[in-house]
Amino acid sequence: MTPSKIDLPYTRYLDPEGRVLGALPAWADDFNLLTKLYRQMVLTRLFDLKAVALQRTGRIGTYAPTLGQEAIGVAIGSLMQPEDVLVPYYRDTAVQLMRGVRMEEILLYWGGDERGSAFVDPAAAQDFPICVPIATQALHACGVASAFKIRGEHRVAVTTCGDGATSKGDFLEALNVAGTWQLPVVFVVNNNQWAISVPRRIQCGAPTLAQKAIGAGFHGEQVDGNDIFAVYDRIQVALERARHGKGPVLIECLSYRLGDHTTADDATRYRPAEEVKLAWLEEPVKRLQAFLAGLGVWDEEREQALIAECQALVQKSVDAFESAGIQPVEAVLDYVYAKWPAPLAEQREWLLERAARREAQSASPSSGAVRDLDPQGRGKCDNPAGSGGRLPQAGEGQQVRPAVGSAGGVRHG
Repeated sequence: MTPSKIDLPYTRYLDPEGRVLGALPAWADDFNLLTKLYRQMVLTRLFDLKAVALQRTGRIGTYAPTLGQEAIGVAIGSLMQPEDVLVPYYRDTAVQLMRGVRMEEILLYWGGDERGSAFVDPAAAQDFPICVPIATQALHACGVASAFKIRGEHRVAVTTCGDGATSKGDFLEALNVAGTWQLPVVFVVNNNQWAISVPRRIQCGAPTLAQKAIGAGFHGEQVDGNDIFAVYDRIQVALERARHGKGPVLIECLSYRLGDHTTADDATRYRPAEEVKLAWLEEPVKRLQAFLAGLGVWDEEREQALIAECQALVQKSVDAFESAGIQPVEAVLDYVYAKWPAPLAEQREWLLERAARREAQSASPSSGAVRDLDPQGRGKCDNPAGSGGRLPQAGEGQQVRPAVGSAGGVRHG
């Protein structure tokens, strides 16, 4: 018996210079749509650069950049219907912005504030918060899709992950249940070639990641993740397929992580500079810009006006984030359980009492050092900061790396 050969579809419409490789989809002559997509890609990149700069100066915590992967998220966000549900991972800034999540909410999340997951816009109210554990969101999405199918609703759950997540049991289990139950779910794998410091070539022995869908009994395919035309076109088909009861789809988007894995990472320690330099030649923002310029619908004047507009929006969001104030102390507990367990009630009350006591003492100029008591009434260290009488503030004692990019424009390579 001759074994079957796996031959998966691969879609690409534009080359790295923005030149058309063949017939474009019918919607490709909608220049309003194309400029909207380009605007969102630029906005995402500028926000991303600002977020990295905020982390480098100690104003937010660890952040996962989307640099070089904007086309994937923008395509997903522009195609999902309001009634669909996004089940994201930590590199989904572009999708979230298009789903109605505010930039200041994303900054609050990465600043450790629970309000960053309480989306104000009703359009994003049913979307899941960012998922940091690797691949667990894939099974969550299957649960959402199961509910849609049971209710007979024409809705789709969309979940995303990186290439590293496809090696996790959670991901493979999600594919299995999605295929077995023929769920209305779309899996989008952002294959940016690096799972932190592990390159794709040793991440998985299969020629593609998309073919993992075949073992689960449903369709998988690859697209050029740097080509907004390719990603948009195939995501559109996948969503309609799932929405009309034709089962799940896995789309592997071939991209490249131009930045660090997160701001806690230093990719220069394991990734050759020449590889990154070559990847910049393929990046998605420059590619779409070149296409639009070639048609005569984009020029430097429009580019600079767009950059100024987006920078103003980003700065407005930063101002809103920094004026949000401090979240209630109980917020660190209130979203852990749907219903607070009785055995932990005493600890919660103790936390609230201690916070109130600290606030009262700090409000009194003559109160001196705050002295906390543990639940048994034992005293704690009066001055944990040492002789200075204060705890280190954000950014103190940290090595500050230069912010990525410049304030004067979008880096296209």
